[in-house]
Amino acid sequence: MEFCGLDEAVGRHVRPGDAIHVVMGHSRWSALVRELARQHWRRDSGFTLIMASLSSLGTVLVRAGCLRKVVSVYSGDSFPVFTPNPVFQAGFREIEVEHWSFLTYVARLRAAATGAPAAVTTSLAGSTMSVENDAYTQVDTPFGAVGLVAPLTPDIAILHAAVADREGNLAIAPPMFEGVVGALAARRGVLATVERVVDDLRPWSGFVRIPAHRLLAVVEAPFGAHPGGVSVGPAEQALPVQGYAEDIPFWIEVRDASRTEDFDAWIREWILEPADHDAYLAKLGADRLAALAAPARRREPVPATEEPTPTERAAVWFADLVAERVAATGADVVLAGAGLANLGAWAGVGMAREAGRAVELAAELGLWGYDPTPGDPYPFSLANFPTSSMLLDTEQILGSFITSPTTRAIACVGAALLDRHGNLNTTRTDDGTHLVGSGGANDIVTGAEETLVVGTMSPRRFVEHTDYVTSPGDRVRAVVTDQGVLEQRDSELVLTAVAPGPEPQEDRIAAARARCGWPLRVADDVRDLREVTTSDVGTLRRYDPDGLFLGRRSTGGRQ
Repeated sequence: MEFCGLDEAVGRHVRPGDAIHVVMGHSRWSALVRELARQHWRRDSGFTLIMASLSSLGTVLVRAGCLRKVVSVYSGDSFPVFTPNPVFQAGFREIEVEHWSFLTYVARLRAAATGAPAAVTTSLAGSTMSVENDAYTQVDTPFGAVGLVAPLTPDIAILHAAVADREGNLAIAPPMFEGVVGALAARRGVLATVERVVDDLRPWSGFVRIPAHRLLAVVEAPFGAHPGGVSVGPAEQALPVQGYAEDIPFWIEVRDASRTEDFDAWIREWILEPADHDAYLAKLGADRLAALAAPARRREPVPATEEPTPTERAAVWFADLVAERVAATGADVVLAGAGLANLGAWAGVGMAREAGRAVELAAELGLWGYDPTPGDPYPFSLANFPTSSMLLDTEQILGSFITSPTTRAIACVGAALLDRHGNLNTTRTDDGTHLVGSGGANDIVTGAEETLVVGTMSPRRFVEHTDYVTSPGDRVRAVVTDQGVLEQRDSELVLTAVAPGPEPQEDRIAAARARCGWPLRVADDVRDLREVTTSDVGTLRRYDPDGLFLGRRSTGGRQ
């Protein structure tokens, strides 16, 4: 193990043809990944990139031309909203891509880390991923049918940790997202950046996650996770470094740049031209870095007075349904997916708690029992970490709780493409255009007791048939839209409630059917949904004051 600079770590230890695993904790990027792109820009290096969430900066590696294959779970933008990215859409037509769910991705890494020939999974059955991935199979055993995934073994792992000691042990505060199994599985070892190197980590041994013998090189690089953030743990146990927040404007800047014809100019400015990490930090500026490291100031949202948008009406009806289903099922937990589903779940859980229900919120990054932060609609915000009763990882949240028969869980997800049977597609359109991938959707939709879906209805999104099934619709109970509510009856979604309005109900039903991509059946007992007023959307707007997910987007992003 050596202490060295970024250029030396990558230059000495990364080889053409490597399977490179970028480890994702709550820090989602690394100065080492930036250096990797810099050294291998426009080189046919033949890398296999193993990375759970590529997000907007993953586009840089696609543009670099150094990738042969991508093994991923989510490849799209995260800020200011979750959207497909045109660089992935173009690049993935040339690069081989394997799509996995979070649990199966982690299970494959764990199999490699433990030397097992395969890992058992309850995910993927009934999805297109189960058919297209040779590393998945289902076998009959004396105990029943079992899904198996093959080991996924990187050559080298790259990550950012908060602290290292002089021997190279690495400390990372939770939540852990995918955990460190990929770092333990890497054939040759780990390259790490850290905020600081200290003499002794034994006072924080509970946060030491990767032992020194796994390390090839450690680079001391303050703000090495930028534009991602670093949490150092609860104040009473905090690691001996300064944490900092996500640089949201920077994430938005790279997203916007990736949609221009001159994206390479942005890459030159921020990735290729800074001579070293110090130059990169100098370009960011001391004031910007100090603001990221300063204690978070709670944003006090200004109440909006505009009439509810169609998207807001759908979110209110969705929150009503979440509260109703919590009461009906006695749910222990609601897992809030991203975007509109997240906001509706937050509001619905709040209503359920006001009614005396003991129900928790969970997020797949590793949050359990958290209270959302007003003014910040992002479910994985570092601002939500201190409010959590448990800080875990994805495998524990999804595998130990959401899919467990001993936990009553309701899943809340959005609708990218949805067919008449409730099957969800967030991966690829029928013409082969990449969307974003499964994320944790397949795991939670197949594992939770029931799933509630929310989205605005259009024939483009509500289709009779989708060639690609990311998440099968067996456990989709209801879909809430701006036009009404669809519920599963005899394995088909049927209109059971319609949006209110001055028109006769039959006209409103006809309007809903016209917005659906298949001949939508109507229940005999169809009912009117309640009117939604400005006061009804107050909670939603407090969470999302800029209207990023609520259909009122008026700013370039959160401040």
